[in-house]
Amino acid sequence: MTTPVALALAVGGLIVGVVFGFLIARGRARREERRPTGPTVAELLERLVRSSNNGVVVLNKFGDMVLHNPRAYELGLVKVNQADPRARKAAEQVVETDEPMEIDLSPLEARGRQPEAVLGEVRPLGDGFTVVEAVDHSEAIRLEAVRRDFVANVSHELKTPVGAIALLTEAVLDAAEDTEEVRRFGGKILRESTRLGQLVTELIALSRLQGAERLPDLNVVEVDAVVREALGRTTLSAESAEITITTDSASGLLIEGDRTLMVTALSNLLENAVAYSPAGSPVSISRRLVDGKVEIAVTDRGIGIAEDEQQRVFERFYRADKARSRATGGTGLGLAIVKHVAANHGGSVGLWSRPGTGSTFTLRIPAHIPAEPAAPVKQAPPASRPEKTPERTPRLVATGQESPDHGGNL
Repeated sequence: MTTPVALALAVGGLIVGVVFGFLIARGRARREERRPTGPTVAELLERLVRSSNNGVVVLNKFGDMVLHNPRAYELGLVKVNQADPRARKAAEQVVETDEPMEIDLSPLEARGRQPEAVLGEVRPLGDGFTVVEAVDHSEAIRLEAVRRDFVANVSHELKTPVGAIALLTEAVLDAAEDTEEVRRFGGKILRESTRLGQLVTELIALSRLQGAERLPDLNVVEVDAVVREALGRTTLSAESAEITITTDSASGLLIEGDRTLMVTALSNLLENAVAYSPAGSPVSISRRLVDGKVEIAVTDRGIGIAEDEQQRVFERFYRADKARSRATGGTGLGLAIVKHVAANHGGSVGLWSRPGTGSTFTLRIPAHIPAEPAAPVKQAPPASRPEKTPERTPRLVATGQESPDHGGNL
């Protein structure tokens, strides 16, 4: 039988337990309230590694992977769930020396569009762990190669007319008493100096266009006016080559951009078509609106361009037919300028060509769509006047002729 003392002790212990449990629960609740919401530091670090643009691999002292990110696969740092042997060997040396080191992790075999130049750095993390971080330098290597080629090409292109002018000048001095010879050599000097001036002018234009952002100040430009001015610039060379340039009817299309640059681009396409077409063959210009872009196509029936050369014709100084280009005085910069003018206008330039049939170059520039005028607001009649039912009047509907399709696709 339970004594009063024992019962009192039991009740007291129960009360103490309840109070103690309440205090513990309240303390735990306060700690949970103070705990910040969101990911932990470890989770953030894992996200950082996985989203890094560099390939990251963590190795243990046995060379096994502990952690890696998807970029490591793309750069070839990880293959078949194993780190590159070069990285593992470098990691062993880093563990021994406890000093970071750089290694070349570039692919041993070039396959497709994979990175060409990958540089890795191996750093010690302590306790036998190392981290290998790989960086893709392929773009920098390609840009450096392009820069070297550009300097070499410019040097060669400038050297040719300068050397010719020097030789012709010596010939003039030697034949100073022969009027006919002086006139003949003088004409050649004029042609070479003109070619040199054209080359320098186009180099300056290309240097301004290349790498520039889309034009900040865009003006409304009439496409028909651009075509007329480009035709005016090309008339002399077309007549000399006995080539007739035809155009479609006026389109009334508008674009947003720089008129001078657009005329330069279209003139270059026309000059290119005339230079690479046989005498008596036709060259045509057509324009139309397609999916919000104005397409200006220049079509010729010239020698055409092989498929493997169609991407390279927009490179600086590249010539599909070097002998013909030399004969016509081309600089090899015209199509490069066209490409950059189109890009700076937010557009592009396309090419269709077939050897022996001809070529069609198409400029695609975003069209300017005039804003529709706002409908006039009708004012309510005064309340004092009785409302009258308006009489119905006939409505006039204007009809216009659609712009013709391109006749350029051969």
